[in-house]
Amino acid sequence: MTSLKIGVCGLGTVGSGVIKLFNNHQGLIQQRCNADLQLVHIGARRDNAGCDTSRYRVSRDIFEVVRDPEVDIVVELIGGTTVARDLVTQAIQAGKHVVTANKALIAEFGNELIALAEQAQVALRFEAAVAGGIPVIKVLRESLAANVVSGVAGIINGTGNFILTEMANAGRSFDDVLAEAQALGYAEADPTFDVDGTDAAHKLVILASIAFGIPLDANAPIMEGIDTVTPEDLNFAKELGFCVKHLGIARRCGDAIDLRVHPTLIPSNRQIARVDGVLNAVMIEADAVGEIVLTGPGAGSLPTASSVCSDLMDLGKVLNHTKIDPAPILGVPSDQLQALPLVPRDEVSGVWYLRLVVEDRPGVMADITGLLSERGISIESLIQRPPVAGSSQVTVVILTDSVACGRLDAAICDMESLPALSGSVVRLRVESFKEV
Repeated sequence: MTSLKIGVCGLGTVGSGVIKLFNNHQGLIQQRCNADLQLVHIGARRDNAGCDTSRYRVSRDIFEVVRDPEVDIVVELIGGTTVARDLVTQAIQAGKHVVTANKALIAEFGNELIALAEQAQVALRFEAAVAGGIPVIKVLRESLAANVVSGVAGIINGTGNFILTEMANAGRSFDDVLAEAQALGYAEADPTFDVDGTDAAHKLVILASIAFGIPLDANAPIMEGIDTVTPEDLNFAKELGFCVKHLGIARRCGDAIDLRVHPTLIPSNRQIARVDGVLNAVMIEADAVGEIVLTGPGAGSLPTASSVCSDLMDLGKVLNHTKIDPAPILGVPSDQLQALPLVPRDEVSGVWYLRLVVEDRPGVMADITGLLSERGISIESLIQRPPVAGSSQVTVVILTDSVACGRLDAAICDMESLPALSGSVVRLRVESFKEV
């Protein structure tokens, strides 16, 4: 039985979860991977009161873990990209295998780190970087290896899903639910990355790279946040037979790739539409298996630690027979990744939800439908609310036929120039996933 010594850097939410799993399930972990995995060294700048580290060596300098000759595998759980990048780089250069839960690090610097790991013949694993406790990386890279994947779509940020769920179910405002999410620990004090789509975009980039064999590119996805979605939009969506989710979508379009993160109306009868709260879900469409949906906790101490330990146990199984991890990190060797063009934003086609407030007088709706018609945009559904007592304005909701984003932009510009229109046109994408 191979003996592997593990060093963990970081004692935050995920790091403390890993320590707890090793404290509680050491025998089970060894039995199931048939390797002697021993946690021997922890690097943390401060203690975590909820985590018993008494049986391990603890260093305040996290780089001491990398420099420790006893450590075979370094687990990076400090977050961020500056120090973490240096830590992982030094670990690889020292000939140590690396496991990380850091999606930003992989999305932004994964290409260079993977090339470095391949050159050093060490493993770099990151199951916990996407969707917490859901084993989606392993499913894409291993379980579906014989499939051609045509699309991946998912709810991959639990904070955003919690906010939209509470807004839809209770009619609460975005700011109100965000404050609760922060109080519950679902959102950071600075929630920007959760709200504007950056967190989901990082995860989507990783999924797309494995699904389509393309290099990692953190700047590739079109990105829209959830802060413009209102309870009014959620109510109209429900009336039309949809619910709104903040989705990451990666789709193969011929020889190009469509990558985007945005609030999306999806049919209420789709399985992914029923994933609420802080849960995550990833839907994969592949030629052999068809559609599969993975759901589960997308964050949290023990769920994410479970994925970290899964990577460690997989390494234990592999290194029990060989000194080199033979599995390509992104499914294929990095020199075989093929950069494909991205579908430009203006050319991304789809159905759209539009909400606008206009003066309640004859001819206004004719003007609006005429402008859409001039741009070749058909209307699938239309809702017009009667004016509120004492008001001369009405709310109109339009569901368009499929249209390219650039053409819709032009039509909205035309509509917003109408004197009868008040404010801006609200737009949200609609996805049925019939062609994912």
